[in-house]
Amino acid sequence: MAEVGEVLMSVLSTIRVPRPGDRVHKDECALSFSSPESEGGLYVCMNSFLGFGSQYVDRHHTRTGQRAYLHITRTRKTQKEDDNNSGSGHPPKKKPTRLAIGIEGGFDVEQEQYEEDVKVVIFPDRQEVTSDDLAGMPDVVRERVSLSMAGLMSADSVSHTLQVQQWDGEVRQESRHAADLKQLDNGVKIPPSGWRCEVCDLQENLWMNLTDGKVLCGRRYFDGSGGNNHALLHFQQTGHPLAVKLGTITPDGADVYSYDEDDMVLDPKLPEHLAHFGIDMMTMEKTERTMTELEIAVNQRVGEWEVIQESGTTLRPLSGPGLTGMKNLGNSCYLNSVMQVLFTVPDFQNKYVSNIDKIFDEAPSDPTQDFKTQVAKLGYGLLSGEYSKPAPDPGDENGTSEPRGDQIGIAPRMFKALVGRGHPEFSTNRQQDAQEFLLHFINMVERNCRSGLNPSEAFRFLVEERIVCQQSQKAKYTQRVDYILQLPVPMDQATNTEELQEAERRREEADSSAGPLPTVRAQIPFTACMAALSEPEILTDFWSSAVQAKTTATKTTRFASFPDYLVIQIKKFTFGLDWVPKKLDVSIDVPDTLDLSALRGAGQQPGEELLPEVAPPPLMTPDVEVKGILGSHGNEEDDSLYSPLLSPVLDDSTVSQLCEMGFPLEACRKAVYYTGNTGIDAAMNWVMGHMDDPDFSAPLVLPGCSSAPGTTPTESLSEEHLATIVSMGFSRDQATKALRATSNVLERAVDWIFSHLDDLESMEVSEGGRSAADSEGSREPPPGPRVRDGPGKYELFAFISHMGTSTMCGHYVCHIKKDQQWVIFNDQKVCASEKPPKDLGYLYFYRRVAE
Repeated sequence: MAEVGEVLMSVLSTIRVPRPGDRVHKDECALSFSSPESEGGLYVCMNSFLGFGSQYVDRHHTRTGQRAYLHITRTRKTQKEDDNNSGSGHPPKKKPTRLAIGIEGGFDVEQEQYEEDVKVVIFPDRQEVTSDDLAGMPDVVRERVSLSMAGLMSADSVSHTLQVQQWDGEVRQESRHAADLKQLDNGVKIPPSGWRCEVCDLQENLWMNLTDGKVLCGRRYFDGSGGNNHALLHFQQTGHPLAVKLGTITPDGADVYSYDEDDMVLDPKLPEHLAHFGIDMMTMEKTERTMTELEIAVNQRVGEWEVIQESGTTLRPLSGPGLTGMKNLGNSCYLNSVMQVLFTVPDFQNKYVSNIDKIFDEAPSDPTQDFKTQVAKLGYGLLSGEYSKPAPDPGDENGTSEPRGDQIGIAPRMFKALVGRGHPEFSTNRQQDAQEFLLHFINMVERNCRSGLNPSEAFRFLVEERIVCQQSQKAKYTQRVDYILQLPVPMDQATNTEELQEAERRREEADSSAGPLPTVRAQIPFTACMAALSEPEILTDFWSSAVQAKTTATKTTRFASFPDYLVIQIKKFTFGLDWVPKKLDVSIDVPDTLDLSALRGAGQQPGEELLPEVAPPPLMTPDVEVKGILGSHGNEEDDSLYSPLLSPVLDDSTVSQLCEMGFPLEACRKAVYYTGNTGIDAAMNWVMGHMDDPDFSAPLVLPGCSSAPGTTPTESLSEEHLATIVSMGFSRDQATKALRATSNVLERAVDWIFSHLDDLESMEVSEGGRSAADSEGSREPPPGPRVRDGPGKYELFAFISHMGTSTMCGHYVCHIKKDQQWVIFNDQKVCASEKPPKDLGYLYFYRRVAE
C-alpha cells in the first residue's frame, strides 16, 4: 500500500477537485456509448473530467499521459433486493394523466436501482485504490484524492444536466386577458351540476365563458366526437376570450382556454372569476376528462398512431449490426429517425465509420465538442451491433420471458447537445420537424466538410427554373441547389370524394354519445402529386425586362441533375385560413420504384430568346438625378453602381398591407424594397423567408452604404466583423464579400458564407487582394457547387412517418429496407415490419438504380 501511496503522490498535481461550472462526463464515454452500467464500467479522468469506456481509456492515457482515473461501475439490483429495500415492492403503474415524461402524473420513466462501486485506478499498471485504502495514506494524498472523488460523485453530470428528465408537454402560459378580465354583472349564477349547452342541450364537453357566464359546448373533434362548436361561435360573435371547462374544476385548478390566444392557458384569478358566477372552487369535484386526458386517449386510440407503429400485430424483435435502437430523450424521435436513415447511406458510413480510428486519433483534447468525433461515435454505435441487445425485463430475473422488442440501444445525448447548441429549436426538448432537422444536420455536415469527402453530396442536386414572359415569349433560366424535393398534395384530386363527403355528413349528424367514427382519409394518387409538381406555375406580377413592365409569366421547375439519393417530402403540413398550422390526413400510393427521367431540364430551347439581363427600374425619389442602380446585374451582392444618395420610393399600399398583417414597419419597407416594388405576393414571400433574420425589424439600411450618407461601401464594413470571419479560416476577400452581401450584419454574413462555400472556394485570391472572379479580365461566373448526376431511376429504401396533428407534437418512426426486409425503428424498438405503412409517410428516401 505504501507503493501505491507513492504513485498517488507522484500524480497528485494532475488530480483536480471539480469546481462549479466544470463539465463532468461521468455517465457516458466521450468516444462510445459505454456507461458505468456497461461491461468494464466507466473511467473518468480526474484532471479533464472526461469519461472513457474500458476500450478507450488506454488510448486517452497514452495520448495525454494522464494516469489517475475514477472508475465507476454500476450493477442493477435484482427484483428481490428492491423489494427488500422498499418493503412493499413496486406500486402498480398508473395511467398517465399529463402530457409529460418523468414527473408526477406523466408517462412513466423507470428509475432503475443500482449498486455502485467507485475506486481510483492508476495507469498504466491499473493499480486500484478504494476509499478505505486512502485512510492509511499521507494526509495530503488522502485529502486531495478524497475531495476529488467526492466532488466527482456529487457533481451533476453533463448528460444529466442536458437530459431533461422532467419534460412537461403541458406547460401553460398565463393568459394576457386574465389579470384585467371584465366580467358582466348580469345576475347569472351557475349551479354545481346538471349543466347543458344553452344552444343544443349537449350535456358533456361544456365550457362556461368567464365574461358572461354562458354555458356552451366545445369544439367538434376530427373524428366527429366532442361538441358542436357553440362556445367557439360565441367568442366569434362577442369577443369574450376566456372559458373554463365545467367538470374539470377542482380546488387545484381547471382547464381554461383562451379563444383569442388559441391555446390552453393559466388564469391566476380563477377562484375570483368563478366566484363571480356563484362557483366555489374549493367544493368542486372533477366529473369530466381534462383536455390533456382526452389528448392522451386520442393518442392511444386506433388510427394513424396504431397503423404507423404497426401496433395491431406482434412484431418480431431484431438485433445485430445496423439494427440498433435509440433511446428517446424526451421528444428526440425526430432526430432518431433521421440519423437511422442517414447511416444506411454508404457516403455517411464511409466518411464517419470506416475510418473511425483515424477520426478518434485526430480528435481535439475535448472530443465531446468535436462534430466529426461525435457523428462518428453515433454512426459506429448504430452500425456495430455492440449496443443492439435486448433490454432486460425488470420483472424477469431469469431472462425467460419473450423478448419485447426494446433494446438497451444508445442514448445520443452528447450528439444531440452538440448539433443543437445555439439553435433556438434543436437545443430544446420540444418536438421538431424531421425535415427541418435533416436540413440542419446537412448544413452542419457542409460546414465541417470543406475539404475531403462530403457525404451530403449524395443528396445534393440542381434545380432548373424556367420563366417565360407571356407577352414577349422570351425566357429566363436559373439554377439553385437543393437537397429535398417537396411534393405538393392536390386535395382536389382525391379518388374517394364520395366517401369523404359521406364521412363529413356523418360527422355533422353524429351523436357524440355514440363514440368515435371510423377514420376516412383522402386517397391521393402519387401521379397527381407529380403532375402538380411539374405543371407550370402562373406568375401574375412578373417584371419583364423584355417589355419593361409587369406582366404574366409561367415558371416551370425541372431537375438540372439527379442525385444519388433523392429525398421526397410530402407537403402534409400547411396553414389554415386562420394561419393555424394543420396537417393533411391523406393516404398516397407512393411507389417502390420511380422514374423521373421526364423531369430533366433541357436548358435553352433551339430558337428560344432569353430575357435581357437588366435590373428592374431603380427605386428613387422624384426630382433626384439617377446616379446608379442596384448592381449591374440587378442583385444585392454587386453594389458597384449603387449611389448611396438615392432614397427609395416604396409602394405605400404594399407596405400598408404587410403592416396590417402585423409585421413591423421597417421589415415591411425592406420587403417592398428588396423585391423591387413588384407586389404583395413577392413582398410576402420575402417576409416569410427573412423572419428569423436578427435585423428583421431594424431600420432599412441600403446595401453598400452605412446609415450615414456619403460613405463609401468599403468604409462601411466593420473591421471587427472582418476579423471575426477571417479568424474562422476564411480569407479577407471572402469575408468582405459575405459582409457586402448581408448589409454588414455579422450573424447573417456567417450564415451566408457557409451557404456559399462552393462559390467561395473557387475564389482564387490574387496578390492585389481581389479575387480572380472579381478581376478585370474575368467575366466568367464561378463554377457552381459540385453535384453528382446520373439516370433518374430510383428505388425506395426508407421512409419516415409522423403521427399527430402538427410537427410540434406527436411522434416519428422510420422504416428502412434491410436485405429485402422492411424494418421498423421506433426509438428503442427495432422489429421486422409486417405492414409498412408506405401510404402514410412524410419523408421518403430513394436510391438510384444502376442501369
